[in-house]
Amino acid sequence: MRPIKTLLLCAAAVCALQIAPAQSQQFIPILSYRVGPYAAGGSGYFGGAIDYFNLVNLNGGINGVKLTWEECETEYNAARGVECYERLKDKNGGASTIEPLSTGIAYGLLDRVAHDHIPMTTMGYGSANSANGSVFHWVFPLGTTYWDQMAAMIAYLEQKDGAAKLKGKKIAYLYHDSAYGKEAIPVLDALAARDGFEALKIPITPPGTTQESQWLQVRQQKPDYVILWGFGVMNPVALKTAAKTGYPRNKIIGVWWAGSEEDVIPAGAAAKGYISAAFSAPGTNFPVMQDIKNKLYAVGKGNLEDPSRQGSIYHTRGVTYGILIVEAIRNAQAKFGKGKVMTPDQVRWGLEHLDLTEARIKELGAAGLFPPVKTSCLDHEGSGMVKFQEWDGTKFVPLTGYMAGDRALVRKMVDESAAKYAAQKKITPIDCSKEQ
Repeated sequence: MRPIKTLLLCAAAVCALQIAPAQSQQFIPILSYRVGPYAAGGSGYFGGAIDYFNLVNLNGGINGVKLTWEECETEYNAARGVECYERLKDKNGGASTIEPLSTGIAYGLLDRVAHDHIPMTTMGYGSANSANGSVFHWVFPLGTTYWDQMAAMIAYLEQKDGAAKLKGKKIAYLYHDSAYGKEAIPVLDALAARDGFEALKIPITPPGTTQESQWLQVRQQKPDYVILWGFGVMNPVALKTAAKTGYPRNKIIGVWWAGSEEDVIPAGAAAKGYISAAFSAPGTNFPVMQDIKNKLYAVGKGNLEDPSRQGSIYHTRGVTYGILIVEAIRNAQAKFGKGKVMTPDQVRWGLEHLDLTEARIKELGAAGLFPPVKTSCLDHEGSGMVKFQEWDGTKFVPLTGYMAGDRALVRKMVDESAAKYAAQKKITPIDCSKEQ
């Protein structure tokens, strides 16, 4: 029989081998949705993110630290999203960050991530007041929010109308009747009051497979424009129903979650001329997308089930998210230890000190894929820029460069809403002048 001391040493060695992956890899839970009426968004977005994570690992990781992840299917359901978060947050050494890709799930996690000290990103969605980092220390609506998008939409429509602008006109707001669809209403109301247009709000019950009654209201009310705030199957149904009622598609402007190929192709000819917002660009010509194509899909290691979706809007949007997360971790390593696994608090610091200039984005092979992002303690959004595109029947054609609406108005509303939230939750805002 071997001495007890030897057995204990062996046991310790085995334990060390078992826990080594958790110590040498950066764990990122993936709250995905690949089934149901919103599967196109979840599979495309997280497919892009995982493709980028795999590309980073293939190239040696982040200064040698490899990324690891585990998926949990939420079906875009708020309760399931919270369950998935709780299931994964302590796995593999603990979650570095979380990205729910759902406004409803994000709402459900606001208090939890603050309690657990896990940074949550909500890129292009979620609660807009979380752009105020002094109150929402653990939440990052990176890039832009629904409030900035709504402001940009109104600015774009005012540009289209020239000197007449929107005074006295009517804008119908067809929205997904959920937390997601309601999030932008405060800014719409504020801009309607300021600019003198009427905002006609028409909710659509998810998933939105029938919309005859809503478009009957549109036909009766004759709005000058329709803002389509949809998601999933709701979007092609809206475009086809608009065509049936005779409403011109070039008078419809969609939220960026209604501006993907999966939204327009199923609508066929009814989608031609339709305009949508965007915060990133599609295409496979970016060097980073070429690397994904040649190093992953060419050898059967791409994450998308349908490889023809490479370079689609959802796919490149997910790659954009992947880039931002990797750069935040790289940023954190520069301060806390190059080549080390970062704690959630250190990743939070990295997210709060992002500075992706055009030059840095070009170095990453992504010039033109998304606009520069620079965050701070006070500004967890970092951009607020939006662009607009038109579906020509085969592809999206850019109509504008990146632009912004009334950011001063939006920021005032963000700060007022964040202060109200802080009072309700008894949160003492951080003194950002003392943050480094």
